[in-house]
Amino acid sequence: MAKDLLWRGMLAGILAALLATLFARGIAEPQVDRAIAFEESHEAHGHDHHHGDESEDAAPVSRDTQKGAGLLTAMTLYGAAVGGMFSLLFAFAYGRLARIGPRSLAATLAILAFLVIAVVPALKYPPNPPAVGQAETIQLRTAAYFAMLAASLVATALAVRIRAILAARLGAFDATIAAIASFVVIVAIVQALLPRIDEVPADFPAQLLWQFRLASLGIQGLLWATIGLAFGWMADRLIRRRTATASAPRSPPSTKGR
Repeated sequence: MAKDLLWRGMLAGILAALLATLFARGIAEPQVDRAIAFEESHEAHGHDHHHGDESEDAAPVSRDTQKGAGLLTAMTLYGAAVGGMFSLLFAFAYGRLARIGPRSLAATLAILAFLVIAVVPALKYPPNPPAVGQAETIQLRTAAYFAMLAASLVATALAVRIRAILAARLGAFDATIAAIASFVVIVAIVQALLPRIDEVPADFPAQLLWQFRLASLGIQGLLWATIGLAFGWMADRLIRRRTATASAPRSPPSTKGR
């Protein structure tokens, strides 16, 4: 059944990517354009900030391509990949980690994925628009972000393991509280150890920065919500069909002609 779940997960991811692309095109990309305009206006007035990892002139492709075909292609590939991995996680968790239905499990996993993959790393390193960030620190910022993401994933795996170990001794509720507490402690320690990076120009519009960060989280939230709901619906139909087929009475072999 894993193969059937896999292509359904990829399909759900592609659907989620299409919706997220529309959201990004209408909500996030205008903020990017405003940030680029801010950077260009400062360069035109002789301000030497040296912020911004790229500009329209330095970019290998035009902004129209970035906002159109480039954005759609990147989001589609990302959606298919995370949708496939989500389906494999669902296949592992179904019937093992929780005795709940397919749609409830898919929704729960999608919420956890959004928190672990999008929210927790953003608490330490929130997304920034162009004109924010020194070009010479891009490697440091990239490494620090992925370190935070990896720590969030590892903390989640450890929390799941801790809950499984303590469930028989403490009960499901107390074991869940202990697992959540362990996750928070691990994430807090890692966030304290990782370097603090704050390269927002003093005169950068606060409203623009806030709107861009909200839009970025909105894209991730829409992506994971769509994957959870769409994949849960498809997985539920598949499992129901498989269950009905397995439980259907089989007719005895024909004795005609004997």
